[in-house]
Amino acid sequence: MPIGEICGLKAPLLFVNTLSIESAELIRADIRTRLPFKYGITTMVDVPHVFLRLVVRTPAGTFRGVAADHLPPKWFTKDPTRSVPGEIDDMMAVVQHAATAARALSAPTVFRFWQELWAAQTAWATAQSHPPLLAHFGTSLVERAVIDAVTRSQGANFERLLQANFFGIRLDEIDPTLGSAEPADLLPRRNSDTILCRHTVGLADPLTDAEIADADKLRDGLPQSLEANIRRYGLCHFKIKTDGSNPDGALARLRAVFAVLAREVKSGLAFSLDGNESFSSAEAFRDFWRRVEGDSAVQPMLRHLLFVEQPLSRLVALDPARANLTSWADRPPIIIDESDAELADLHRALELGYAGTSHKNCKGIFKGVAHACRLRPQVNRPRLIHSGEDLCNIGPVALLQDLAVQAALGVESVERNGHHYFAGLSSWPAGIQEAVLAAHPDLYAATERGWPALIVREGKISTRSVVAAPLGVAAELPFDQIVGPRFSL
Repeated sequence: MPIGEICGLKAPLLFVNTLSIESAELIRADIRTRLPFKYGITTMVDVPHVFLRLVVRTPAGTFRGVAADHLPPKWFTKDPTRSVPGEIDDMMAVVQHAATAARALSAPTVFRFWQELWAAQTAWATAQSHPPLLAHFGTSLVERAVIDAVTRSQGANFERLLQANFFGIRLDEIDPTLGSAEPADLLPRRNSDTILCRHTVGLADPLTDAEIADADKLRDGLPQSLEANIRRYGLCHFKIKTDGSNPDGALARLRAVFAVLAREVKSGLAFSLDGNESFSSAEAFRDFWRRVEGDSAVQPMLRHLLFVEQPLSRLVALDPARANLTSWADRPPIIIDESDAELADLHRALELGYAGTSHKNCKGIFKGVAHACRLRPQVNRPRLIHSGEDLCNIGPVALLQDLAVQAALGVESVERNGHHYFAGLSSWPAGIQEAVLAAHPDLYAATERGWPALIVREGKISTRSVVAAPLGVAAELPFDQIVGPRFSL
């Protein structure tokens, strides 16, 4: 029986007519954080946010799809010599090229369309000397928008179509070790309508209210310090950023963070450490870890450690000569994040002794599906990790789509920080705020300031409405209200 009949869908797996894009529009809005976010070699205060809108032709008709994300400096390319405006120009260029290239493509399945776009984007980016992580940020935005349009064309949600493999995913063409399996054979099952909010503790975040000078206090009704966030949201999972370039300072910061967590978190405490690519080799990180384990104030908290994320610079993280972890028998679980740029990078990382990788939509949905299948829990093998991370995601689109995909992949603890560094949906016009609030009352609630803010209760975020939506976003949003430059591609 055809997949379409099994699922009650409007079209079979192989489209009778090819999938194509009729038009593309890119909208850029420049927004501002509510407090500085120091996440490595830079601090985010002002950041562009882009929306990519596509009109996609499918066998069921023509449908609109949308995707969105920040253009965060010093993440896709962590080059201290590049100017922030230059990096933003590069991010805009890769998105514009991906959308333009996509308009020249057609394919019988969504997966095949993505593969052709990946190949076209790779060829162009290589000629332009753009690294893969940056290049396929553009691919991922097109991928998300196409998936959004196709799910709308079927009147079904992403999780349902993924389980039915309506997208035509060939896992072995991403990861040959997965053979002829289909996503439904290997994906972890979603066990809940909530996801644990793994709260980011940035390098410059205040830890207590007492340390915030009166002139620096925010008066927007949202918590500012770590202790205030724990009390407001009932947090128990955390992602703690650390700076290996200053080991003494990093240890002092860990002691201070752990003191707050020990005092404020009553149960269920767990944390990950983000090394921010601040170590030059596996041996350098191992030396630092010896100091962590030998610190009497830090060591007792290590029983709550989930994993360490990307401690090594991406320049060496997958270099067998400088990043082979297999000889370090008692190492903590270590995963890659920024080094997960090309399709084979997870395989390379596992061979070097890493425990897994992260999912964030900016690295690609179909790639994330394959990773979730490769890292699925199995008997008689070391525990592998597929974590959920973000790109400081915020609504009205990026956060919702990311939550929907994380839920479909069975990720249970996901980094969330956009609601902390940005004031809810206050960056967007009233019409967009109202549409999201009406469509996702489990996810957003109105505040006394008038704009909706993310709901986090008992350290958890509801995924009920985003899973039910086509790809996270249920409402048709009035994008015409957004003020900012627009580009027809």
